Amino acid sequence: MKQKKQKENIVKNPIRWRLNGLFFMVFLLFSILILRLGVIQIIKGEAYAAQAEKTDVTPVSYSVPRGKIYDTNHKSVVYNIPEKAIIYTPPKNPQPGELLELAKKLNTFLVMTDKEINKVTDRDLKDIWLLEHNNGTDLITKKEEKLYKQEKLNNKDLYKLKLKRITEYELKKMDKNLAAIYRKLSSAIALTPTMVKNENVTEEEFAKVNENLDNLPGVDVTTDWKRGRNYGETFWNMLGEVTSADEGLPAEKVDYYTAKGYKLNDRVGKSYIEELYDSVLQGRKEKVKTVTDQNGNVVSTETVSEGKSGKDIVLTIDMEFQAQVEKIMQEELVSAIQKPHTDTLDTAFVVAMEPKTGSILAMSGKVYDRKSGEFTDFTPGTFTYAFEQGSVVKGATVLTGYQTGVRDFGETELDEVMRFKGSGTFSSYQVMNRITDLEALERSSNVYMWKTAIEIMGGKYVPNGTLNIDPKKIETIRYYFNQFGLGIPTGIGFDNETAGIKGTNTSTYFQIAIGQLDTYTPMQIAQYITTIANGGYRMKPQLVKEIREPNEDGNELGNVIDEIEPVVLNQVDMSAEMLKRVQQGFWLVTHGSKGTARGYFKDEPYNAAGKSHRSSIQPRYTECYL
Repeated sequence: MKQKKQKENIVKNPIRWRLNGLFFMVFLLFSILILRLGVIQIIKGEAYAAQAEKTDVTPVSYSVPRGKIYDTNHKSVVYNIPEKAIIYTPPKNPQPGELLELAKKLNTFLVMTDKEINKVTDRDLKDIWLLEHNNGTDLITKKEEKLYKQEKLNNKDLYKLKLKRITEYELKKMDKNLAAIYRKLSSAIALTPTMVKNENVTEEEFAKVNENLDNLPGVDVTTDWKRGRNYGETFWNMLGEVTSADEGLPAEKVDYYTAKGYKLNDRVGKSYIEELYDSVLQGRKEKVKTVTDQNGNVVSTETVSEGKSGKDIVLTIDMEFQAQVEKIMQEELVSAIQKPHTDTLDTAFVVAMEPKTGSILAMSGKVYDRKSGEFTDFTPGTFTYAFEQGSVVKGATVLTGYQTGVRDFGETELDEVMRFKGSGTFSSYQVMNRITDLEALERSSNVYMWKTAIEIMGGKYVPNGTLNIDPKKIETIRYYFNQFGLGIPTGIGFDNETAGIKGTNTSTYFQIAIGQLDTYTPMQIAQYITTIANGGYRMKPQLVKEIREPNEDGNELGNVIDEIEPVVLNQVDMSAEMLKRVQQGFWLVTHGSKGTARGYFKDEPYNAAGKSHRSSIQPRYTECYL
């Protein structure tokens, strides 16, 4: 009996020890848990509570009206047209389902424009279909589900299968207006106001959305703007354009603008004056501090700084004068092509520049379509299109001859038929015999200019001989031509300006003297001719003369902030006497008894001087200054 009890105790003792050990471990774990909870609640309670209530503060910018543009007489040229608009500012992490529900609510109020509806793709419709049909679960077979679980298919594979199986019939039943709204909402950038509709918003749409803002999270009503113009097609190309809210920053300049603090959906000038002066016209945006919780929901907003409309700019352009210039150009071009030997004539350029300041009073380019009888504006061609300009450059040739010492005032040269061994003959439009420098300009002698260029390049004309020149010395001619703006950028400020192309055929290098080698733009010709007119100062072409504060009431211009001063780019090496001599020659072109442009200017009430391109048919290009 005693032995039996001892055996039972031996069996029970290990069990008791194990149970005691288990109870102890449970007690120890509970003690650690209680201790940990105490640390969290008592020692770190405030820190964790603060983290739970932590919010993010994000600055948000709201656009302001763009600055206006006026002409030199302070007449309004470009202005802003206010438009009612519906905007959406999404939270940090908007869910597709939530966006679709919001789109459905807006769909009861808004009718999107045809332009926006036409942007809706089948892919947009399919994504909405999936949201409305349990993410397309029924479109996946059990076999495919099994492959997915075996990791032989991934989410992307299933998504492609779903898209493929949504039928055309299903898509035709879908509401494209709803899809257009959803497309706008889903493309919005977190905490950034985005236009849902800012064109043709009706009074009813605006009112209904405004009345239901409490039920439309993130949606608001505001006033937007678009650009309007007072002079129709006049100078329209050079005024430039502004990107739309949909376009935002131009793709090719995203890095440039974002580095300056712009948002991707900001509207900016995308061409010419609107682009060149974007930083002035853009204005200062209203900055709002947006506070969000950990879920990305907006908790509160606070205006940090008020916005201010963009500054206004005043052009050097006289729009009434510009309109007349364009009208006359078109009339003259149509008249000119009626004459013989004008089969290729279809383009005309005009640049009217004030010689002493560089202010551009008018500039235009027109291309005529002979079939349709329509004109196309090509005003940017005044600085982007370079071609051989012809005899208008002869003033620069004579001045270069003076400066290099190969010509002198009153020195005569024989205008004859020039013959080079193996190169044929060269002559002016008529043989002029012995002529002076002034007569060479008045009558537009080619031979005088060719011989001048040949001597500058170290050669000497020998009848029936070989043309012997030092090709490197053409750079001497180009050096002096550059001083007038021929062959170098004018400084007008546009990135797409061209400096022209240098001719490379050494056997025709002497043709540079009559403008038949290197190419120049009309703007370069204007800068060259005004440099001679003002006594030797190459002026930067200016299109803007003032920057002014915006005037909120719109009745009068604001105060002048900045007055754009004339900029002298360089002074030519030639003396005042040399320049006056060429000025005299240019006056003879328009008033001399044998002047090539006498027929155009002899009876005019103003005292014009200039240089024409004289051909055997008719003058092709004339530049004049008063």
